[in-house]
Parts: sequence; C-alpha cells; structure tokens
Amino acid sequence: MSAALAAVETFAAEGRDDAVVALVSKVYPMRSHTVAAEGGAAGVVPGGADTAEQHVADTLRGGAGLGHDDAVRFVVDRAPAELARLERLGMPWSRTADGDPAVRRFGGMTNPRTWFAADKTGFHLLHTLFQTTLREPSIRRYDEHVVLDLLLSDAPSSDAPSSGASRPSSGAGSQSPADASRAARGVVAYDQQRGEPVTILAAAVVLATGGYARAWGTSTNAGIVTGDGLSMALRAGLPLRDLEMVQVHPTCLPGSGILITEAARGEGGVLVDAAGERYLADYGLGPVTPVGEPAARQMELGPRDKLSQAFWHADRAGRTIPTRDGGVVHLDLRHLGKAVIDERLPLVAGLARRFGGVDPVREPIPVRPAAHYTMGGIVTTAHGQVLDAAGAPVAGLFAAGECASTGLHGANRLGSNSLVETLVVGRAAGTLAAAPSSPSEPLSSSGPPSTAARPASSAPPSSAVPSSQSQDPGEAALVDRARARAEHWLAMRGRGTESPAEIRRELGTVLDAEVGIFRDADGLARAAATLEDLHARYQDVRVADTAAVFNTDWSQVLELGAMLAVARGAVAAAIGRTESRGAHQRLDHPHTDDVARHSLVTLDAAGAVEVRWQPVDAAVSAAAAATPGKDHR
Repeated sequence: MSAALAAVETFAAEGRDDAVVALVSKVYPMRSHTVAAEGGAAGVVPGGADTAEQHVADTLRGGAGLGHDDAVRFVVDRAPAELARLERLGMPWSRTADGDPAVRRFGGMTNPRTWFAADKTGFHLLHTLFQTTLREPSIRRYDEHVVLDLLLSDAPSSDAPSSGASRPSSGAGSQSPADASRAARGVVAYDQQRGEPVTILAAAVVLATGGYARAWGTSTNAGIVTGDGLSMALRAGLPLRDLEMVQVHPTCLPGSGILITEAARGEGGVLVDAAGERYLADYGLGPVTPVGEPAARQMELGPRDKLSQAFWHADRAGRTIPTRDGGVVHLDLRHLGKAVIDERLPLVAGLARRFGGVDPVREPIPVRPAAHYTMGGIVTTAHGQVLDAAGAPVAGLFAAGECASTGLHGANRLGSNSLVETLVVGRAAGTLAAAPSSPSEPLSSSGPPSTAARPASSAPPSSAVPSSQSQDPGEAALVDRARARAEHWLAMRGRGTESPAEIRRELGTVLDAEVGIFRDADGLARAAATLEDLHARYQDVRVADTAAVFNTDWSQVLELGAMLAVARGAVAAAIGRTESRGAHQRLDHPHTDDVARHSLVTLDAAGAVEVRWQPVDAAVSAAAAATPGKDHR
C-alpha cells in the first residue's frame, strides 16, 4: 500500500489523471500479515542522542557481513521522514510526556529508536495506510485474488519440468536461463469470489508478498505467508538471495508460535530458566544487567539470533521446563507492574492470558523460539528494482518488504527495521514504477497510454482465460501466455492422490528439525532428501474440490507448492554455506569465512535447484550500477 500511494502521488504530480494502480491481494487487505507486527519501526528521532550513523552501524553489525552499506543508509536516512509522514496520515504513535515520539529499545540497538503505538504498531500502520488508499479513486482493489504468475517479456520458452532434483553447485560463473533482458508486463491472477481468472497487464509490477517462514512447522507467521512472490520469481528464472538466512525469534508462546514481541524485553522483561536464573550471561550475552534496567546489546537486548542460540544451549543443558510442545523458559514481566504492562504491552498481556493461560502481571510467560522472519528474497537494489541473474534490472519489476533482498538486513535482521523498510522501499519502488522514465512503457493500444495497471478482461470459468481477439499482437501474445498459465494451475483441480495435509505436515516437521537454530551436514542432507520426496509427491497432490468459487482446497495447494519450492532453495543454499554467519549456524562449520558471499538460488532448465555464490562486494557493485542516478524520495 505504501508503493501504491507513492505511485498515485507521482501520477498526480505529473498530471496523469487517467493513470490507475491495481492493488491485488489474496486476502482482504486488513488481513495482511503486517497487522501482526507488534513492537514498532526503527527511526532516529531528530534532535535526540541517537544518530543515523549509529543506526547504520547497528544494522550492519547485525547483518554479519551480508548487509550492504548503501542499502542500509538508504533506509536509515529516510526512516524518520517516513515515520513522520505516516503520522500525518493518521498513525497514532505513542508519545512522551513532552510530546515527542516515544521510542523503545530493541535487541542489537545502541540507542532506543523504535517508534511504537503501544504494542499494536502493525495494526495501526495497516489501518492508516488502508484508510488512505480508500480515499484514492485511482487505486483499484482486487481483493481475494490469488496471483498465479508474473507475466514478463522474454519469459522462458517453456515450463520447467517439475521433477528436477535439487543439486547445490559452487560454480560462480554458472548462468541462469533468464540472463536475457526482461521486462514486467503484468500478472495472471484468479478471482476467488467470482471464480474466474483475470489477466492484469501493467507497465510495472511491485511485489510485496511477504516472506516464507510459514513453511516451518513452528512459526510466528500467518497462514498466508507462504513465499508466493518468491516462488513466482523463481519460476520466472529470477534469482533468490540468501534463502538459508531464516531468523528464529526467541520468545513465542509454545504450541502456537504466537509472538511475544521484543518490546517486552525492551521495556525491561527478563528471561529465566527452569531454576528461575537469568541464563543468558552463561552463553555470551553478559554481563548481567539489573532487573528492569535493559542495556544496549546485553542480556535480553542481545540480537535475536544470539538469544535463540542461547535457548538452544540451555535446552540441551537441561535448563528448560519440559512441556508437550518442547522445553520453555520464562519471560518475566512482573516487576514492570500492572500500569506499565497495561499501557505499553496490552497486546502481549492479552495474548498471554488468552493463549498462554497466564496473567503476566502475576505470572511469568512460558516462551520458546519459532521461525519468524526470512532475510532472503528476490534480489533488488535499495530502491526495490529487481535484478536478474546477470545483475541487470528487470524493467518495470520491483519488490519491497520481506519478499525482497535489498541488502538491508544481511544475515540477521534487527528488530523494528522491517516495518520501516516496507515504508521506505515500498515508497521508492512505487515512485519508480510510476515514473515516466520507467523503462517499461504501457502495453495497450486500446487503453490510455499512461495506464499503469489495467485489467485486460476476464472470462467465465469454462473458458478459463480472456480472449485475445481485438488486441494488438504483443498484448494478444501476453494474454495467450496468461491463458496457458491459468490453465496449468486450474488443471490441478479434481486430480491427484497425495494428501496435501500430509505433505504440509512433513514439510514443517523436517524444517523444524533440521533447518533451525543450528544445522549440520547430516541434518541438512536429511532435509534435502525429504524435500525431494515431498516435491515428487506434490506432482500428484490431491485437489478434491473442483468448485470455482473460494476453492481453498486448491489455493492452499498452490501455497504449499510455493513453500516447497522456496524450501528446496533454502536447504540447498544451507548445504552450500559451509560457515556460520548470522542466522545460519553450522555445528560442523562454526567458523566465519573471511570473504562474505551471498547465495543465489535459481532453477535450471530441468527444474533442478542451482546455487551459486557472489561476493558481497560484487553484489553491491551490481546494485549500484542498476540504481537510478537521482533521488526518488
């Protein structure tokens, strides 16, 4: 929505009154996963003790060598203005008694810099953006539309066979089938409410589809966070970067994965083991700080990956409390008092009471780690411009938020940097997508030349996709391609024998067991073998429901396929990364390589997973070469 609003502003500034933006979402927008973000968004408050340089330094330190200095500075420099802009749109940031924005500490921060709205920041942020889009008639919503595939010019000539096996490769010079110049031309989607496919032809596409942490069995993510955009990019021949970097959040309710925000520790909450002892100092996070007096980068305010690793060690040392959902430790907030908990952490208190069965005013909250955030994603510049396997821009294609790998988070994201990234990069991507200098020109000879997004047409389910009659040859070819893609996915209905629920269960189980806080070669090999088996079985997955309208049996199978595709890439990259760095910790390779490298996952012509490695310096150079020369704020 940030990208859509930026595009509308650009159109208005240029007097392009006939331009429109199509906002496509597989759920009603207010059900997007952003609503679950609790803690806040990072940004230096002007005039305070904090500085942009310190924000940059903290972020790069957390990124463990995979962060890009230019991408970090791009977000950090623009963060305060974006947070202030959001307030002008109606965002109710919490305030100090003096009227300044209230900020709290998060893990890995030198100074407090997380702006917040109690512990419902994502909820209020999403409401603010959504209500603003409602005022813009040029934004046309396509709610409950499942996007099936990207439409790119010069797309691969045929679908990759689906039976290929994953095979890591260290060939730095290997080429992707998609190295040729590409351009976005739209998407093919499916209207769940009307029960028909829809082709949307557009001069530019911005992907904002979220990450893939829902693939893990124990996850803080909503059921919709299934790697859809990454899977589409992978099928289109585009590379995915650092998929093995999956952040495990240290404090979640056992059995549900419900997040207990880091803000609880930022306000002074402490973690204790089964004996009631603060255990983090025993695992490198000391010295012990006074209870209720959190200190930067120490104890409970250490980086998330370090806290999760400490839990792993404590669990194996018998210091956790056994439960049917695994060992837990306690997050103790009692010393904060009821007034502070009610004012600063009302959502945490409610979640603990309702889903944990404890009142944090009187009892500690049982917590254990869960998969939370995926640093890997579609390769982009700091502005969200998507790059192909050769490092060249894909004209008119952008990605923002968790689905993108901009270079901001590196190997480990700092808490509250992600919300502000969605605002800053989303805005930059939307501005570029709408810019008249965009290399992708409007497609339609029948539509207005400045139209940025336009539904070509739709057709009844019986004919599957729109007719290509009365369209120019280029557009007709795109519609024909959209028809083929829609028919491919629709043909899954009413066939198959393999249980999707069983494939889903096995996927989550193996990722939890072998691709978690610590990994090793044997476990990753088991994960790879399991995923190849699941991938083969998925080719005969059962979709019993043949209904056209709201066929969730079918749509959930599509999501399962996306998670499988991205998980295969994540495991292949984890096997190839024989070092420990950030969120990727190898028991059999505890060292960190001198040269930091990105993993780049693609599919070969046979559908097998390939992994190649790119030094960070080379990635930074490629992004710089593809970055526009002017500021697109």
